[in-house]
Amino acid sequence: MDFVAAVRRFNRTVTQRVGALDDRYMARGRPLAQARLLWEIGPGGAEVVALRSRLGLDSGYLSRLLRTLEGDGLVTVGPADRAGGDGRVRVAALTGAGLAEWSELDRRSDEFARSILAPLPGRRRERLVAAMAEVERLLVASLVVIGQCPPGDPRARACVRAYAREVGRRFDGGFDPAVSSPVHDEELVPPAGVFLLASLNGEPVGCGAVKLHPGAPAEIKRVWVSDSVRGLGVGRRMLDELERYAAERGWAAVRLDTNRALTEAIAMYRSAGYQEVEPFNTEPYAHHWFEKHLAP
Repeated sequence: MDFVAAVRRFNRTVTQRVGALDDRYMARGRPLAQARLLWEIGPGGAEVVALRSRLGLDSGYLSRLLRTLEGDGLVTVGPADRAGGDGRVRVAALTGAGLAEWSELDRRSDEFARSILAPLPGRRRERLVAAMAEVERLLVASLVVIGQCPPGDPRARACVRAYAREVGRRFDGGFDPAVSSPVHDEELVPPAGVFLLASLNGEPVGCGAVKLHPGAPAEIKRVWVSDSVRGLGVGRRMLDELERYAAERGWAAVRLDTNRALTEAIAMYRSAGYQEVEPFNTEPYAHHWFEKHLAP
C-alpha cells in the first residue's frame, strides 16, 4: 500500500469537505485561519505565546492574523497586567463584537457537523464518528515530538515531578525520592547520558533518560508519559529513542528496573524484547529487573 498517496488523498478530501479552501469560511467573510484563531481565543481569552504553540503558527503570521481581527474590531491584544498579571505577557481577548462572532461561529459549526452526519444512516454515522475519533488520536500521536532536553530545564523538572507523583500514588506505601537510588543531572548530560523530553504543541507530555555506564550496559531511567497521551504509543517511542541513543554510541545492551505496580510498563518492556534478569542494583522500590541486547 502506498501510505503517502493514501494520506494525500485523505487530506484532499478533508480540506474540501470542511471548507478549508473557502476564503469565506462558514459564510462569515473570513478565511479558515482567522475563524480558527478567533475560536481558539474564545470567551476567556488566551496568551499569544500559547496560541502560537497550540496552532503551530510562526510569530509573523500569527501577528498578521491578530492585526486583521483587531482591525475588524473583534479582538484586542495587550499586556496581561491589564488584569493584574505579568506585563511582559501579551494576551488576546475578544471584544463584544468578537464574542458575538464567536457564538455565531459556534452555532454554524454545529450545523455544519450535522450536515456531514445527516446523509448517512445510523450505523454509518456511528462508523464515521468512531473513525474520526481514531484518526484524531493517531494524528495527536504524530504531533508528539521527542528530543534532547537538559535535565535542569523547567520542563524536564516538571516531568520528573509528575513521574514522582504518579508512582507515589501507585506504589504500595508511596514513593520517597530521597529513599530511591539517586539520579544526578550530570549523569544525564552527554556524553554520560541523555534526558529526552516528549512534547505536544510545546507542552511536555513525557520523558525518559539513559545513563551510559562505561564497561556495563546502559541504564534507562524515569520513563513517564502523561495521561493526556497515554495509549498513543508515546511510551514505546520514548523507549525506542533511548535504546537508539545508547546503540548509536556503542552500547550493546540496556537494562532497567521497575516496580510490580507498574503493570503496563512491565508489559511494554516484555513486548519490546526485554528479558527479566537477576537484580543488578539495590533500588528499594524495584521488584523486577530487565535487560535487552541491542542491534548495532
